[in-house]
Amino acid sequence: MKKILVIDDEEWLREMVHLALQQKGYDVVEAENGAKGIDLARKELPDLILCDVNMEKMDGYRTLSSLRNEPSSASIPFILMTGLADNAGMRHGMELGADDYLPKPFTIEGLYAAVEARLKKAQALREEAEKKLADLRDNLSLMLPHELRTPLNGIIGYGEILASDSANLPPQELAEMGQVIYESGKRLQRLIENFLIYGQLEVIAADPQKMGSLRQKRTPSAARLIEERARAQATTAHRTADLALELSEGDVSISEDYLAKIVDEVVQNAFKFSEAGSIVKVTLSEAPRHRTLLISDRGRGFSAEHISRIGAYMQFDRKSQEQQGQGLGLSIAKRLTELHGGTLTIQNDGGPGTSVVIKLPKPASRKPENCSAGLVA
Repeated sequence: MKKILVIDDEEWLREMVHLALQQKGYDVVEAENGAKGIDLARKELPDLILCDVNMEKMDGYRTLSSLRNEPSSASIPFILMTGLADNAGMRHGMELGADDYLPKPFTIEGLYAAVEARLKKAQALREEAEKKLADLRDNLSLMLPHELRTPLNGIIGYGEILASDSANLPPQELAEMGQVIYESGKRLQRLIENFLIYGQLEVIAADPQKMGSLRQKRTPSAARLIEERARAQATTAHRTADLALELSEGDVSISEDYLAKIVDEVVQNAFKFSEAGSIVKVTLSEAPRHRTLLISDRGRGFSAEHISRIGAYMQFDRKSQEQQGQGLGLSIAKRLTELHGGTLTIQNDGGPGTSVVIKLPKPASRKPENCSAGLVA
């Protein structure tokens, strides 16, 4: 039985809504003002909250804001009821996190429709979250042991040989073993760094002050940095001849370190999932309010389903397609872009080739700055 909390300072309306919802099989609890509504929400954790906007002591907006700031109640669907459903008020409510508005007076059918729609949407979101969690478990169980053991095996195995028999090995073999140890160490370093960066980004996203500081940073010569990082990835992949660059000069609202991380991850993916001899093209172009970074390749591409499921630790076709990397790279690039007010999208028709389109805002200022049936009333 779904539990619904009704918050309204008019007793007759609370009772009418209570009776109507009870007849539909819902468990209903009531609160006569916002403060008591908050206490009940914390205690009962209802499946849905219906709250009047105009109440004494604490209005619906303050009630909503308070509940959205608490982890236990932040995701509870919240419908504001109001007789003054003007555009400004509705926009303010949506900015605070309201899920819907129910203008007064409303019919019983309108009440049922609003409640059922919100509960269905909440159920769909829960099912999607559970599916993503199941996918995450599967990917971690398949990916993490392999990704940690592979570089460690190279380091430990060759390290043991060097420790026990280095005197009997020719210089060329020593150099080859040292190179394997170095490459394995770099791979393990990137794995650990990506785990740490992803966690750091989630901390920043939850702190408005850190978010504000983050968006003040800028890269004054984006083309230079993008060229440098793209060429480094091409060299690492032994495909310098496959890289094509078309870069226009300009500033972007992101620190050099974070822009470098985005370029590294996306360009590395483009080389990793395309064949030697095919072109990886990196383009930087200008639009009125943003700059567009486009990285395209002629690899095996993503399906529409894969694109919709991109997230941390998500690898695709792991059982049939051997691939290195923990699936964090593209997710980190996407998260970094979004935290800076931009977008990252992947374009693919299911055939060969993938294009990653990254839109980053231009700096707001050009000043030099370089930081890394019944009717219810």
